[in-house]
Amino acid sequence: MTRVAVVAHTKKSLGGGLDELRSVLAHEGMEPLWFEVSKSKKAPKAVKEAVAEGADLVFVWGGDGTVQRCLDVLAGEDVDVAILPAGTANLLATNLEIPKTIAGAVQVGLHGDRKALDLGRINGEHFAVMAGAGLDALMIRDADRGLKDKAGRLAYVWTGIRNVKARKVPMKIDVDGQRWFDGDASCVLIANVSTIVGGLAPFERAEPDDGLLEVGVVEAEGAVQWARVFGRMAVGRIDSSPLTRTTSARRIDVRTKAEIDYELDGGHRGSTRKLKIRVRPDAVRICVPAETGTEVGELGPDPEAAS
Repeated sequence: MTRVAVVAHTKKSLGGGLDELRSVLAHEGMEPLWFEVSKSKKAPKAVKEAVAEGADLVFVWGGDGTVQRCLDVLAGEDVDVAILPAGTANLLATNLEIPKTIAGAVQVGLHGDRKALDLGRINGEHFAVMAGAGLDALMIRDADRGLKDKAGRLAYVWTGIRNVKARKVPMKIDVDGQRWFDGDASCVLIANVSTIVGGLAPFERAEPDDGLLEVGVVEAEGAVQWARVFGRMAVGRIDSSPLTRTTSARRIDVRTKAEIDYELDGGHRGSTRKLKIRVRPDAVRICVPAETGTEVGELGPDPEAAS
């Protein structure tokens, strides 16, 4: 019998809140292990306790940051993950078409299909949606300073405008062992899904189960050039801009001349001069809406040691 656990970020909201979630799960006959955390960075400890107590289905209540922290622990574990999209952007849930209601998301978790998805790994930490360095990391850093909680998605618009004057940084990027870019850039994006921050879909080819990551580098500088890039992103044509380059890869290595801020799944992680990014195919099993003929994938090994 399925052993269910709930890991909930108490500052995130959805529908009637955690009381409604308890009620819906009780109606389904579930008495879950229950863990509440006040910050996403406290979620990994709760997940480890849930797995140690025998959970084989973990409901994650929160946004992409909370989901990312949980998936980082559950990568390679024989545990199913159900997303309850209670955050600001909920990009992974959106890409997987998870319902934005408690009852709907619970139905997917208990009765939907299970799909093995890839994860990216940047400097040793897994991500499910995207990672980036440069402008997007600065946007997220500033939005995390209380603005996101007050303004929601508008926070990214404001912080984006604030940071478009950020200078370009000399960098070298290798993809799958070959030099791909050598020049000055203001942003590097690595995506596992097509839709990212702000509903933009710059990487139409991105699929979270194809064993690849999409890579984009942006050479724009200043408000005018960035406006052109965002315009192309908005219509899914980032690769047609003379200010951008894109490709697909399994391994990406970025080296910069100066320190550059970086982020993953909407969480700022500081600054560095080196980024080591790898794809980890079939790393986690996520509950998705039922589709006839869908097969449950097996979790794959961690290729980090071999890279």
